[in-house]
Amino acid sequence: MSRRIFYHPHNLLTFALLMLILAVAIAWLFIGTLGTAFERVGFSPTTTAIILIATFLGSAINIPLLKIKTVNPIVRDRFVSFFGIVYRIPQTEHGETTTVLAINVGGALIPTIVSMYLLWKVPSDVTYALIDVAVVALVTHLVARPVKGVGVVSPVLISPLVAALTAYLLLFKGPQIVAYVGGVLGTLIGGDLSNLRVIHKLGAPVASIGGAGTFDGVFLSGIIAVLLA
Repeated sequence: MSRRIFYHPHNLLTFALLMLILAVAIAWLFIGTLGTAFERVGFSPTTTAIILIATFLGSAINIPLLKIKTVNPIVRDRFVSFFGIVYRIPQTEHGETTTVLAINVGGALIPTIVSMYLLWKVPSDVTYALIDVAVVALVTHLVARPVKGVGVVSPVLISPLVAALTAYLLLFKGPQIVAYVGGVLGTLIGGDLSNLRVIHKLGAPVASIGGAGTFDGVFLSGIIAVLLA
């Protein structure tokens, strides 16, 4: 069970790329280029950096919520020997598989808590943020694809870029909060929550909300929101 709770959802190359993006964003924060990010709600560069680092590190932690059991067809080979000749006969059997539905700390819990805090501190942005969330959720749902053995996967850059563009169109001045909330919640809703009904068909050992398939979009939404400052 511990392996299902603690594991990193990326290969080495993706991990290194995300680390590089994180390092560049944090460096810009502290040299002053992005020092005003989230200033409207009192987030200092240090606080913003801590949130981004916690989001990244938290991607390896999944909190189990429930187990989903389903019966799936499994193709197995049966071999029959007849007069010295071996024949391969594929057979379809039905076996029970168990998928652990979990929630990812870095890809769901932390970003959602931050989003709720941002909207609480700046209620004037709530309407714009909800519109952004709806747009991102719709686009993410259209491009997301269930992948057997993995879960629901969506293209990395589409959600954060749609969130940023929508935020700019809605609120040209100070769009970073709307972009962050729209990118985070829109990705989670459109990528994971709207596809929960197909999880039992994928045969994945773990299906994590905010995990491997959508974490990149959530994480980059935070980075791009900071860059918008």
